Amino acid sequence: MGIQGAMIQINHLSKKYKGAENFSVSKLDLTINEGEIFGLLGPNGAGKTTLISMLSSLLRPTSGSFTICGLNYKDHQKEIKQLIGSVPQEYALYPSLTALENLMYFGSMYGIHKYDLKNNIQGHLETLGLSEFANKKINTFSGGMKRRINLIAGILHSPKVLFLDEPTVGVDVQSRNVIIEHLKQLNAQGTTIIYTSHHLNEAEEFCTRVAIIDYGAIVCEGEPKKLIAAHHHALHLEDIFLEKTGKALRDYA
Repeated sequence: MGIQGAMIQINHLSKKYKGAENFSVSKLDLTINEGEIFGLLGPNGAGKTTLISMLSSLLRPTSGSFTICGLNYKDHQKEIKQLIGSVPQEYALYPSLTALENLMYFGSMYGIHKYDLKNNIQGHLETLGLSEFANKKINTFSGGMKRRINLIAGILHSPKVLFLDEPTVGVDVQSRNVIIEHLKQLNAQGTTIIYTSHHLNEAEEFCTRVAIIDYGAIVCEGEPKKLIAAHHHALHLEDIFLEKTGKALRDYA
């Protein structure tokens, strides 16, 4: 690895969409270390999804650079894609296929041997409480069940780095708990996790380190407990979030 302990090294990374007046991500510098659970927090439109999309090789940066596992994205896109897993906010599933059919399809794209893949899928389904629904169609699933299948689809190839965009949005407390516990288990096995969320209490408990992003730039970064201790009026991460990003509504269409 380029920098000792650094899994992701981001240097002056920027993204401006065609026709946009402002940059969605602006000259952003960030180091994410191996084994971290790193939270990217920010209001709507702050640049979180854009940043994750660039790191996942789904979006081309306007300028700047980054490395993952010491590999430069410009020269090693194919190798990087094999090292990372990505779980988007929108369900990336085929509704008319069963859970097992979906997962077999996505797993085959990673080139996993059919026998190993089936065992891998069964293990994840069992851990996430979905074994009995393996042969049910996705369009019959609740939001929490779809969210769990969506997660499995992104981790079948045991990625070194896992990008999660709002992995617990719109799910019940039980599903959220199961998802978070499974992610902690993956992290304990060596997966570095980069995660966006609007659930600040969840992030406070789940993340080893966080960065608050606003208008495409990092405004605050550190370990949740240390950040709270350093802000004398803050009792929780949410207090710091509101102090750094303001209380104005950030709705946009």
